[in-house]
Amino acid sequence: MTLLIINAGSSSLRLALFGQSGGRLVCLDKRHYGDVDEPAPLLLKGFVASTGAANNMLVVHRVVHGGTRFTAPCLIDAEVEAEIERLIPLAPLHNPPALAWIRLSRHLLGEGVAQVAIFDTAFYHALPEVAARYALPSDLSRRYAIRRYGFHGIAHRAMWQRWREIRPEVKGGGRVISLQLGSGCSITAIDQGMPVDTSMGFSPLEGLVMATRPGDIDPSIVTFLQREAGMDAAEVERVLNRQSGLLGLSGESGDMRWLLDSGTPEAQLAIELYCYRIRKYIGAYLTVLGGVDAILFGGGVGENSAQVRAKILRGMEWLGVGLDPTGNSNAAGKEGCISAAQSRSEVWVIPVDEASVMAREALRVIAVE
Repeated sequence: MTLLIINAGSSSLRLALFGQSGGRLVCLDKRHYGDVDEPAPLLLKGFVASTGAANNMLVVHRVVHGGTRFTAPCLIDAEVEAEIERLIPLAPLHNPPALAWIRLSRHLLGEGVAQVAIFDTAFYHALPEVAARYALPSDLSRRYAIRRYGFHGIAHRAMWQRWREIRPEVKGGGRVISLQLGSGCSITAIDQGMPVDTSMGFSPLEGLVMATRPGDIDPSIVTFLQREAGMDAAEVERVLNRQSGLLGLSGESGDMRWLLDSGTPEAQLAIELYCYRIRKYIGAYLTVLGGVDAILFGGGVGENSAQVRAKILRGMEWLGVGLDPTGNSNAAGKEGCISAAQSRSEVWVIPVDEASVMAREALRVIAVE
């Protein structure tokens, strides 16, 4: 059996193909496409054809929002598909492309090809109640399933699992703060493998500053814009999902690489605010965990920008977090320890391998069926 992994983000697409050899997963091919915001039949057809693996295939999809129902991976049927569609208002940038790729896969590969959904929210389904609840009327929260769901769970799990391989002697994996920094950004506090808090909440809007999303804002801004600017709900949603964050602050771009090269005061402010917000969350999660054994950087920005990593960790020596400038510079898009020798907490760059996590989870699903 071959496993086709489809990881559709809000602005990119990752495809991977895995085979099995001697009971182990083997990656046969991986490709990353930027600026893919809708399903591309020719792209998928070409990828499958180039691998020559159209037969005996299992298709595996990353689905961002699984709501309260999907707390584990599952086979996709009509009922699952309908629930993914019902959850679109909670993840308007992510669930629609996932759903479209599910339907395209069925159309191109046939009704008989099994498909599995791996949910980003599943990693956080057992968050402690104090981290999962909002201080809203309990009846409203129950009626409308309002809670902090958490996102990027597959990525944070992948980073933590790799950390466990790097440091197997740390009991239970210890206390870890993982950062997934890409177009979307999130940070998670993990205590011996269990997430105890995370920055994204009811939707992927909460938390850190992102490429086009603002992260934490005063919720009264929404009603203020509706009342004073005459915006309806759809317009406010568009501003918050597509026009804010680094793009909104800079007026130039949501791409960190562009902003680092820009030099304009607006671009510099956007970068500083982005790093400041992350630094605040690291401080909060150090308190939540009572200290930290490792801080892990992943995602396109986290893995590739030594400058951003240095800005985020600047001035944290008093907390026992020190950066090695040379190690930081050398860890460009590759795994490496970037903490100083005297740092009490290790700092690592860990390229996020979501595809392998998804493949392993999918195999467990079909083994149970």
